Amino acid sequence: MEALLELFALTGFDDVTWRMMVMWVVVGGLLYLAVAKNFEPLLLVPIAFGALLANLPTAGIINEPHNGEPGGLFYYIQQGIHLEIFPPLIFLGVGALTDFGPVIANPRMFLLGAAAQFGVFATFIGAILIGFTDMEAAAIGIIGGADGPTSIFLANALAPELLAPIAVAAYSYMALVPLLQPPIMRALTTEHERKIRMTSLRQVSKLEKLVFALTVTLLVILLVPAASPLIFMLMLGNFLRECGVTERLSKAAQNEVINAVTIFLGTSVGVTMTGERFLTAETLKILALGVVAFGISTAAGVLMAKTMNLFGREKINPLIGSAGVSAVPMAARVSQVEGQRADPSNFLLMHAMGPNVAGVIGTAVVAGYFIAVLGGAG
Repeated sequence: MEALLELFALTGFDDVTWRMMVMWVVVGGLLYLAVAKNFEPLLLVPIAFGALLANLPTAGIINEPHNGEPGGLFYYIQQGIHLEIFPPLIFLGVGALTDFGPVIANPRMFLLGAAAQFGVFATFIGAILIGFTDMEAAAIGIIGGADGPTSIFLANALAPELLAPIAVAAYSYMALVPLLQPPIMRALTTEHERKIRMTSLRQVSKLEKLVFALTVTLLVILLVPAASPLIFMLMLGNFLRECGVTERLSKAAQNEVINAVTIFLGTSVGVTMTGERFLTAETLKILALGVVAFGISTAAGVLMAKTMNLFGREKINPLIGSAGVSAVPMAARVSQVEGQRADPSNFLLMHAMGPNVAGVIGTAVVAGYFIAVLGGAG
C-alpha cells in the first residue's frame, strides 16, 4: 500500500484543482465548436489544446527560465506573441490570400469598413464606464473589429494580463460570425433591401493592385506609425500575390508560413488560459463586451450602407455592410448567404469582399492609433 501511495505521489492527480476541471469543460466547448460545428477549427483546435496544457500539472513545458535553468518549450514559443512576431506573420498570409480588387474597384467600400469601427470605439467607452483602464478598454474594444491577430497585437501592447480572455473572445466571435451576424442583418433591413442587385465590378489591373499596396503602405505608416508591423506585412503579402514574379513566396505565405504560425499562435494563446487567470468576473465582462462590440460593428456597417443609399445613384445591398468587420472571408460569405436567401440568383460575395478588406485595414489603423495615443501614456 505504501508503495502504491509513493507511486501515486509521482503522478499529477494530486495537483488537479477544481479550476482546472472547469477549464477542461471550456476546452471541450471549444473543441465542440471547432470539430462538430466547423467554426474556425484551424484556430480553435490549437487554442483548445493549449488551454488543456495550461490546466494540467505539467512538468517544465511552460516554465520560465529560473536560476540559470532554461525555460520550457512554450515559454520560448510564446515569445512570438510577446515580441509581436506572430500577428504580423498572420497578416502576411492574409495579404497573400486576399484579392484587394473589390475595394479598389469600388472605393466607397472604405466607408463601410470605417463604419464597422464604431463598435470598437463604443465598446472602448463602455469598458471605461464599467471600470477598466483606458488601455484595457482599448484592447477589449478592438474585439469589435473581429480580427484575432490585431486583437492579440493590441492586447499584448496595452493589456497583456488580459491577453487570454481577449484572444478567446475575438476568435470565438469570429468563429460564430454565421450565427451572430444574420439576426442583426435581417432586423435592420427590409426584404426589398436584401434583394438589391449591385452592378458588376470593373476589372482591376495588376498595376492598380501593385500601386494600391504601395500607396496604402506609405500612407498608413506615415499617418499611424504604430500600425507599421501589421500594415507592412499585409501589403507585402498582397504585393507578393499580385506582382506575378514571386509565386513561390506567395504560395509559401499562403500555406506553410500562415499554417505553421497559426499552430504556434493558437497554442500560445491557449497556454495563457489557466483557470486562475480565466475564471474571473473580469473575463465574463470581457466576453460580454466582446459581443456588444461585435454587434455594434455589424449594425454600424449595415446602417452605413443604408445611409449611403440615400445619397448615391448606384444602390448598395446593405447586407454587405456587415462584412466591414475583419473576419476575412467569413463575413463576406455570410453576406452572400443572406443575400441568396432573399434572392437565390443574387451574387454578393465579391462586393462584400470590398468592405471586408477595408475592415482589415481599418482595424489595424485603429489598433495603431490606440498604441500611439495610449501606449506612451502607459
